Amino acid sequence: MTNPNQHIIPRDQHSVSREFISENALKVLYRLHKSGYQAYLVGGGVRDILLGLRPKDFDIATDATPEEIKKLFRNCRIIGRRFRLAHILYGRDIIEVATFRAHCDDNIEQRGDGMIVRDNVYGTVEEDAIRRDFTVNALYYNIADFSIHDYCGGLADLEKRQLKMIGDPIERYKEDPVRMLRAVRLGCKLGLTIEDNTAKPINEMAHLLEGIPAARLWEEYKKMFLSGRGQRTFNQLKSFGLLQYLFPQTSKEINEDDDFAEFVTLALENTDRRISEDKSINPAFLLAVMLWKPLMDRTERLVSKGMHFNDAFYKNFNPTINQQSQTVSIMKRHGAVMQDIWALQIRLKFNYGKRVWSVLDHPRFRAGYDFLVLRSEIDPSLKPLADWWTEFQEAGREQRIKMIAKGKSLGQKRNPRKRKSRTSNS
Repeated sequence: MTNPNQHIIPRDQHSVSREFISENALKVLYRLHKSGYQAYLVGGGVRDILLGLRPKDFDIATDATPEEIKKLFRNCRIIGRRFRLAHILYGRDIIEVATFRAHCDDNIEQRGDGMIVRDNVYGTVEEDAIRRDFTVNALYYNIADFSIHDYCGGLADLEKRQLKMIGDPIERYKEDPVRMLRAVRLGCKLGLTIEDNTAKPINEMAHLLEGIPAARLWEEYKKMFLSGRGQRTFNQLKSFGLLQYLFPQTSKEINEDDDFAEFVTLALENTDRRISEDKSINPAFLLAVMLWKPLMDRTERLVSKGMHFNDAFYKNFNPTINQQSQTVSIMKRHGAVMQDIWALQIRLKFNYGKRVWSVLDHPRFRAGYDFLVLRSEIDPSLKPLADWWTEFQEAGREQRIKMIAKGKSLGQKRNPRKRKSRTSNS
């Protein structure tokens, strides 16, 4: 029986071409098809090509079960608990293959709040389309005849430049609250407006993120902030009331401190610019920025009780990171980088003596220096120090020796027990 909502767009009426699909994805599609299975490129790969973008990930949907897929590909591993997937490995390139999911079945396990916890129920391509989150992600490129199958009006929504949830948004967010983050991320990444009914429930349902494992939200953090649209994404998360459930310390501070809000904005702009210039980025740098003011507030509280500033400063590294890890987990290696960046803010204050050379040789020097430069854009008193280190890096050895000989501490002088509350002080 034909689905009345299904639209099949033949090859000569759409812009998806095998030229834009990775060689490894094509290998998987062809082998599945030649083995008698249905094989579709689906989701972001199809969507991005239609938007004129070059996709990085290529997901495939098929009627073959994970076990049948594994028999076809020796380089296959089966992963997943909630829904089992096949990963076809070509070196570091991973092609994800999913079996069509059923729309509804008694075997789907849900918690009392509606969140799906197990979903290993297979179905047809039509059912699979309805189970996807947004209409623009329910477009299927059929390798058999190179047509596109549209079951949910995704092509029309692409033309409208809108992101629309398939089904009732409230129920879909209950099934998986991370869909709220995906709505924001995809809207920002693709320049799509979130459709009214899809957007409306988010503020009231944002609290459901409290039930999501912190490790999973770490993966979402990387997708949202390390894809070149971090600043816009941050602002959208804030406006939808989602930021406070991801970064509660940061959310509180930016609402109370305009300097800190500007500091975070500058860091997001800098990260987006580096990504656009194809420069390397470290997930820890932006986290070090977002937790800087919470760290300083904790430090000030101990200083007010009589503790020396440096002792209070270092003492609060772990508590600040650990509190954040309750919502978005921070791996130990990233936490170590954050601590190095913070510690360098103390060491960079001194531009004389032998310590200058050890600071310059520090493996995190560049990140610490970049952090200082960002701080100096908010706090003018740090500008001479940032400028000195900029000049020092660019100078030859003889000039560096002269600079050190003439150097003196350019760090902001203050009474550590009576200091002005300011975002960039250390």
